[in-house]
Amino acid sequence: MPNPRLTGLGGGLFCGATMFALACLDQLLFGSSLVVYGVLFLPVCALTALWVRRGDIVTAPVVVPIAFAFGLLPVADGGGGFGGELMGLVTALATQAGWLYGGTLVAGVITTVRKIRLMSRRAAQRRAAQGPRPKIRPRRRPA
Repeated sequence: MPNPRLTGLGGGLFCGATMFALACLDQLLFGSSLVVYGVLFLPVCALTALWVRRGDIVTAPVVVPIAFAFGLLPVADGGGGFGGELMGLVTALATQAGWLYGGTLVAGVITTVRKIRLMSRRAAQRRAAQGPRPKIRPRRRPA
């Protein structure tokens, strides 16, 4: 399994480009099935959350909904013209909100676990750098 480390922008570009490519593939193979698109969205969210570098962890749950909307462009049923395409996109976003929330939740959980592990690792390194703590003897109260 590759272990790339993407910047926040790189994670957004990866997720957006992948969802757009998968939507085009969905349109060709499955006739613009929104369920197939939603199912394919979940692993892309997980990969984006796993591959974003430590300093940009918080960007993953932000970019995945944007990539979902961008990827819907080829599969959304739109009428003629700009207004029809926009209405098809808004309708697809409304009807597929479960997939959108699920993918965002997947990315959020993965990034939260990664951040907690990072914080605990840094705390352990700080404790190790300080060395052992001296024993503190309790004070005796004057009689």
